[in-house]
Amino acid sequence: MNGQLSSSDGQSQPLRLGTRRSALAMAQSGMVARTVERVTGRPVELVEITTYGDTSREALAQIGGTGVFVSALRDALLEGRIDLAVHSLKDLPTAAPEGLLLAVVPEREDSRDALIARDGLSLTELVEKLAGHTARIGTGSPRRMAQLNAWAKARGVELETVPIRGNVDTRIGYVGSGELDAVVLAAAGLNRLGRSAEITELLDPELMLPAPGQGALAVECVSPELAAVLGELDHLPTRVAVAAERALLARLEAGCSAPVAALATWQGTELRLEGVVGTVDGATLLKKTANGPLVLDETAERQAVALGHALAERLLDAGAANLMGERAR
Repeated sequence: MNGQLSSSDGQSQPLRLGTRRSALAMAQSGMVARTVERVTGRPVELVEITTYGDTSREALAQIGGTGVFVSALRDALLEGRIDLAVHSLKDLPTAAPEGLLLAVVPEREDSRDALIARDGLSLTELVEKLAGHTARIGTGSPRRMAQLNAWAKARGVELETVPIRGNVDTRIGYVGSGELDAVVLAAAGLNRLGRSAEITELLDPELMLPAPGQGALAVECVSPELAAVLGELDHLPTRVAVAAERALLARLEAGCSAPVAALATWQGTELRLEGVVGTVDGATLLKKTANGPLVLDETAERQAVALGHALAERLLDAGAANLMGERAR
């Protein structure tokens, strides 16, 4: 195959790329569209699709968490209304519907979480400045709440995590209006929107381990021919790393409504996987790490999955099942 993908009638018909309507999703999809045009030789048009997660104002834990930003795009793929779809990989359920192919996992952006706080403060500076008062930090993520609350308890400082929803402008606006002292967002999204200058601290993974797949994108399609051509855009080290993180998540049977975090990083030829399970109030936080030597070949993804499952078992043995209730049994 020469890297060019012709339409069935021989004309360069546009490929229809499904995307959510948010500014961040459009920015991400625009990036992917340009690379798809390069490798396929076909124009790409963005097809905006509204998902349930975009329209509901309920907390993610109440509406089902993982999948609420994905299902409508997947339906459009399976029904032939679009040719490919772009997702934030952390939004993907760990089980894919039959007939869909995870064609591309591009190279990962920054996986860390970012603090945007009043007066340009770091997290430590914020709680010190508000000594005697409770710092109010907004996030829609139980994972972030668990780790922020654990950090505060360990240091004996006052901190309140406030559930929020909305796009990036809405969330950052809570800080500008004084309603909140800070918000926590994914650094990757801010970078892709050109808003990294507003970050007041990039949170160290030792303090705030990210969501499985955070910072990575996923491109799904139905056509094996299209998937084969798009394979040029795949970044194997990223695909393998997120496979380990998602395998841990799958074994724990947890969605983003559960406080679960995971990050796999390459250290030479070893993949280091860290996992966290806790309670939202931060009273208990279990952390475990596993390392596995991996060769980046056709077996690497399978080995990464095994590493994720093994670390999940260690977390379950350490009491994760009790923390997560029936979800992990």
